[in-house]
Amino acid sequence: MGAEDGAAGPSDRFALGGVAAAALLSLLLIWLASGSWQLLAAVGAGLLALSALVVYGSRLRPNADAAEGVLPPDWSVTYAALEFDKSAAAVSDRAGRLLCANSRFGLWFEGLRAPPDLGLDTASQELLVSAGRSAWRDGGAVIDKITKRAIDYRVDVRRSGTGDEYLLWRFTPVEALNVEAQANEFASGKLGRTLAQAGIMVATVGGEGRIRSSNPAFALRAGGSETANISNRDCAGFLQVDEKGGISFTREGKHAPPIRLLHVPLDGDKHDGPALLFAIDDDGKSGDGVASHVHIEHLLSNLPLGLALVDRDGRFLFANDAFARVAGISPDKLPPYPGDLVIAEDKSAVSDTIRRYAGGQSMSGDIAIRLKEQPDEAVALSIASVRGLGNAAVLLGLKDNSEETRLKRQVAQATKMQAVGQLAGGVAHDFNNILTAIIGYCDLMLLRHPPGDSDYDDIQQIKNNSNRAASLTRQLLAFSRQQTLRPQILQLPDVVSEVSHLLKRLLGEKVQLEVNHGRGLGAVRADPGQLEQVIINLGVNARDAMPKGGVLHIETRQVSQADVRAMRSEILPIGDYALLSVSDSGTGISRENLSKIFEPFFTTKEVGKGTGLGLSTVYGIVKQSGGFIFADSEPGQGTRFDIYLPTYAGSTPPVASKAIENKSDSAEELWGSESILLVEDEDMVRAVAERALVRQGYTVETARDGEEALDLFVSGKRYDLVVSDVVMPNMDGPSMARKLRADYGEMRILFMSGYAEEQLRQSINIDNVHFLPKPFSVQQIAEAVKNALKN
Repeated sequence: MGAEDGAAGPSDRFALGGVAAAALLSLLLIWLASGSWQLLAAVGAGLLALSALVVYGSRLRPNADAAEGVLPPDWSVTYAALEFDKSAAAVSDRAGRLLCANSRFGLWFEGLRAPPDLGLDTASQELLVSAGRSAWRDGGAVIDKITKRAIDYRVDVRRSGTGDEYLLWRFTPVEALNVEAQANEFASGKLGRTLAQAGIMVATVGGEGRIRSSNPAFALRAGGSETANISNRDCAGFLQVDEKGGISFTREGKHAPPIRLLHVPLDGDKHDGPALLFAIDDDGKSGDGVASHVHIEHLLSNLPLGLALVDRDGRFLFANDAFARVAGISPDKLPPYPGDLVIAEDKSAVSDTIRRYAGGQSMSGDIAIRLKEQPDEAVALSIASVRGLGNAAVLLGLKDNSEETRLKRQVAQATKMQAVGQLAGGVAHDFNNILTAIIGYCDLMLLRHPPGDSDYDDIQQIKNNSNRAASLTRQLLAFSRQQTLRPQILQLPDVVSEVSHLLKRLLGEKVQLEVNHGRGLGAVRADPGQLEQVIINLGVNARDAMPKGGVLHIETRQVSQADVRAMRSEILPIGDYALLSVSDSGTGISRENLSKIFEPFFTTKEVGKGTGLGLSTVYGIVKQSGGFIFADSEPGQGTRFDIYLPTYAGSTPPVASKAIENKSDSAEELWGSESILLVEDEDMVRAVAERALVRQGYTVETARDGEEALDLFVSGKRYDLVVSDVVMPNMDGPSMARKLRADYGEMRILFMSGYAEEQLRQSINIDNVHFLPKPFSVQQIAEAVKNALKN
């Protein structure tokens, strides 16, 4: 909707005016000089023709702005983007003109006029005008509701554009809760059938007085059968009123037993609107409503909903167990007033609302409150006026959102852990490249500076610090579950025995270590070194929680499928597990901190005494090993961590818990003369790896990425082994390997990467390849190349 092509700008109009003035002056001079009207007419006609040609030529020439590279706005792109929006969207300028709008805007607000000129009522029009002014001034504005044709819209206005010269308007329909549909489902659904078993009859009635739905008890009494079709029939036709005002069912005759009706409006204070009817047998002793009141209390006690009755003075008459549980109180310690359950700021709102509902006409609604036991979370308190229940005037309802809140927290925690884990994995990968170069160059320098050399100690110190940094990257990878594990079939008691000697030294003299092993433990498949790291981290945390000394207890035992079923855990799948339990007698963890202990960088220790990565690393190792970890603690009562590892079902016998380290081959065995292609995009890593392999006698040629490596093969060169990084620009290692094997047959491949081997093998999906994790030393890359050439 930009300006039309060829439209004359101010400069063009000024130029045309000058030409016209010059033409008139020329004609005047010709007439004064010749005095001939014929000559004057001929010259004038020529000037008119020439002017026409000039104007036509200016129409044909490109726009000046376009010639200079400045194009008018392309609103087609904006229109295409707005079409993806599920709301009605439009763009206007400071002059109030509509520049662009999506199809929904044209459908919902016919005429394609810019807001606020949308044909709305006066109140909505004024709201749009005010919102537009606020958006120009403050950058944005929101209107909760405007109405057009009985449809409510939420309006969001934002100032936009490179020079803030446009307003973006978004109109989103507000969907109202269909209370009547929910009531129909309530009456005819499972809960309605449960009420029928208790003798409570339920039906919903529309505003015109016809029955919409009913439970079997109501259908039996009104229609003679639990399956009687009484829907869409006049409710009044099924009921009769005697001379004393008693109500009964028509089909049961003149002497039918009376019933008491509870009328609950579904649309607030409208008596003639849709309603929910509760019908209760009246035994004749309920003139004061006592019997019905007791019956209702019995009914409410059996419902899974949090419900309570309040009298006209705002005092509690009754609350079922579900209500007390949601409110966080004991059923036998119900306070006098509902306001006593909420925080001080919400007391007056609750009291005023209950008083209004109790003393006025029948109505219902919800208000948001914050309970004393859960001050940080707002909950909805449903309030409805009731009649015919003696002293009861108001029905209260509280919904138990604890499970929903717990699930939301778990999802939020999982999302956060995944995001931080991806970040940690990326940082560790890049850091591993740097450490590979540092460690490699240290190894090469140590070859020229043997022990006793003046530089030997300094170089060794650099290498030691680099190895410490490498252990930090392993922690980050463990937290993000991207570390390279070396799983083995082992027994948990063996792992605990191997690490207990080191753990005793770490705990000190004040903390006593107790170990207890159960019988019949099944083998597990895990990395023994990482399991030892888990035990050490938990032990060090327990020591810090017992500054005055205490007991650290480590227990292992078998957990069968029957035990898991008895636990009724929603997280732990049914199966056989080996349990590793670590408990202490320390200060414990508060309830608010217990849900955060596995978060990265969360610590309750003093500044400088904890990184907050210990428990997050434990969590990552356990989850990557296929296990589950749970924490239980009470302030002052100590803390217990239970780790469940699935029992290995294979036939491979367990090995010793200590990781079996391959003895380094002798220097002579690591020498070779084969040709190697080294593919690595990091210059420093490529340089140190090339020097390390050349020193071992190999003929090495290098490439910066997969495409450069393929060019070498195209030129006719062949190699005994390709050593390649996995993640590279242009073409990564796996893509290069697939192309090489497809074009040149089976070829030895050795991948090196800072990411986890398990994760890469799943994404690479290439058989018969070797893997070298970063960072690596000169010795390690020589061993990896030798092993790859042997196979």
